[in-house]
Amino acid sequence: MKYTTRPQALLLLADGTIFYGKSIGISGTTFGEVCFNTGMTGYQEIFTDPSYFGQIMVTTNPHIGNYGVNANEVESDRIRIAGLVCKNFSFTHSRPDSESNLYDYFEKQQLVCVSDVDTRALVSYIREHGAQNAVICTDGTPIEILKAQLAQVPDMKGLELASKVSTLEPYFYGDPTATYKIAALDLGIKTNILRHFAKRDCYIKVFPYNTPFADLKAFEPDGYFLSNGPGDPDPLVGVQQVAQEMIASDKPVFGICLGHQILALANGVSTYKMFNGHRGINHPVMNILTGKGEITSQNHGFAVTREELEQHPDLEITHYHLNDQTVAGMRMKSKACFSVQYHPEASPGPHDSEYLFADFVAAMAAKKTTQEV
Repeated sequence: MKYTTRPQALLLLADGTIFYGKSIGISGTTFGEVCFNTGMTGYQEIFTDPSYFGQIMVTTNPHIGNYGVNANEVESDRIRIAGLVCKNFSFTHSRPDSESNLYDYFEKQQLVCVSDVDTRALVSYIREHGAQNAVICTDGTPIEILKAQLAQVPDMKGLELASKVSTLEPYFYGDPTATYKIAALDLGIKTNILRHFAKRDCYIKVFPYNTPFADLKAFEPDGYFLSNGPGDPDPLVGVQQVAQEMIASDKPVFGICLGHQILALANGVSTYKMFNGHRGINHPVMNILTGKGEITSQNHGFAVTREELEQHPDLEITHYHLNDQTVAGMRMKSKACFSVQYHPEASPGPHDSEYLFADFVAAMAAKKTTQEV
């Protein structure tokens, strides 16, 4: 199919706007919230990031697939995006260590993709009108039928998705003889987070999203971790309760992305759905504690309410986004508990914020030393 004339395909937005393109050769329809990522590289990491579950990805980089795929560049065991919209889809690739081309990778997992779309116009439209649900169609389904089906797709606000991507059973990662033990709650955890912990002398037990705190505590960890993940944090009431118990345990707690939002909710600070969200690998963040700027990888459509956080007696902002001043990091004043809205584990980069993993390990080390004394 990929070497023949490709049929017309389209992206239909919830407001009725249509963008036309061509199918890459995988027939079908797929629904989700349309969003865009401005990263110039790392498309395989994006496609396999559980935080993108339920979303149709628009890539602003005009060339997708040109360096193929590699098993070492995944963030989970399969593709997580609902569909892909791009400008130029490369059926061939030129990187020497690639294991396959992107088309075969998509075909094995039946990911529906529309290419040859004017992605500059599409991204401009999304920026102006906000994120909304959409459908990709490559099989010729009539527009009116697509509109009726799209109307039944739930909005991302209020949608709980962590249960769709979390592990079903606990599992271990790293060296069992490592100095530090971490109990990680999987809300959609990225593999590279586990790699970063493991290379810092940590042994991690990853638990399903709905695990009671007693089960996490039974592992006798030195610290607790709340992972990234998809969807609205507000419906995750049980996870918020577990986060409160983590904090009350007086052991170090670290949260990334959705985990950051959960920690805010656990402290009575609300979250909200952003107009567009932040998705890319060049987002500028100011570290208030050091006075230094950081270039970060971000992927989120919800954020912590800054006004409430600033008024909280036991929380303080540690980082903020330089483009729109949204909260990018916070910590508790009375506990070794901190979190960030961005991804310090970013693969393929940037790597400005990897120090956060070392900070968490240092907090666990300090706690162990205190307990031994």
